[in-house]
Amino acid sequence: MAEHVIGTAGSPVHALAAEGVSPWLDGPSRARPARAAEGVRGAVSDPAALAADAAGDDGCREQLRHLAQRSAAPDTAVLALCAYDLRSACDALRPVFDASHGLDGHASMDLDARLLHDPAATAAAAARLHRAALRDNALVKVPATAAGLAAARVCLERGVGTHLTEVFSVRRHGDALDACLDGLDRARAAGRDLARVPVCVSLAVGPLEDAVDARLAALGTAEADALRGTAAQAAARLAYRAYEERLAGDRWRTLAHAGARPPRLLWHVGGHRADADGTTRVLRRVESLVAWGTGVALPAAGLDAVARAGRLRGDTLTDRHGPAHDVLTRLERLGVSVDGTAAALATHRLDRLTAAWAALRTSVTEQLRPADAPPPARRGPAGHP
Repeated sequence: MAEHVIGTAGSPVHALAAEGVSPWLDGPSRARPARAAEGVRGAVSDPAALAADAAGDDGCREQLRHLAQRSAAPDTAVLALCAYDLRSACDALRPVFDASHGLDGHASMDLDARLLHDPAATAAAAARLHRAALRDNALVKVPATAAGLAAARVCLERGVGTHLTEVFSVRRHGDALDACLDGLDRARAAGRDLARVPVCVSLAVGPLEDAVDARLAALGTAEADALRGTAAQAAARLAYRAYEERLAGDRWRTLAHAGARPPRLLWHVGGHRADADGTTRVLRRVESLVAWGTGVALPAAGLDAVARAGRLRGDTLTDRHGPAHDVLTRLERLGVSVDGTAAALATHRLDRLTAAWAALRTSVTEQLRPADAPPPARRGPAGHP
């Protein structure tokens, strides 16, 4: 395909969509919501942004004041905040959803990280959030742990649009795709309209590459330096190949005949750093992750960077799995285990999710407390004063 310069016509990131890549806003906030007019075609929440809004956004604080007047419990208030933000993002993206006949225009929202290891509780919470949002283009985020994959099957069986997240390895990405197909099979058996059960699976290639590059930098050899900046594209190429193989099988043909839409593959490229080095990495990754039917999640700063300087040169992923295998083999020979790095990242990310949800719940609880109520007693590690 001919080269496109992002932002030369229409929306700033229109060239991504022209290449079949849907730009998603990673971490919308009430100060910077998802806006279809800016070329955004999806949105994925960030618990840290939710916590920041709960603590500092005037509209969010006003919503909490109304909830406090109704003596809402903290969990009820958190659900109300999440449902409001999810509805708002879905409404902003509704024109995209309608114009694409449901292929694009989705927004996804997190669940309480305390439920990570309980499939039944996760599925129940997902159903509550989905009902509260009451939007066809709403997705509920479920971390792709073993418990999360079990919960995702139940969510899809019940007709709850599901977004599997916290995926850092190609192997786990395949597991997540299989769980989605399992869930869609169950939904079909239950008589669901599969066209109304959207599915998204993320792969965090940016954080994976950052962690691999840090290990390569520590080696300090010429061969290690030559491999820096290669892990994101290699992982995406292998994940895309596995995705194509699944869509070529009889199982998917049966689901597609019943109305199922292909799962959206969403690449997370990082880019929360606003410095020049971070911007350069974001642009390189966006340009190297192009294939039809995929999406790329970018924070606001990343979208702005792409709008200013991004250039696309056509498909970079299809039928490139051979070179990708070569990259991973060379990394393994240097003692850099991509799967081991991915496992460590997943553990770290789940810890961060838990901390962000604790911060959100603490902020909400404090704002629900009557002004004349004493602060809660501080407790030690064992729960004793």
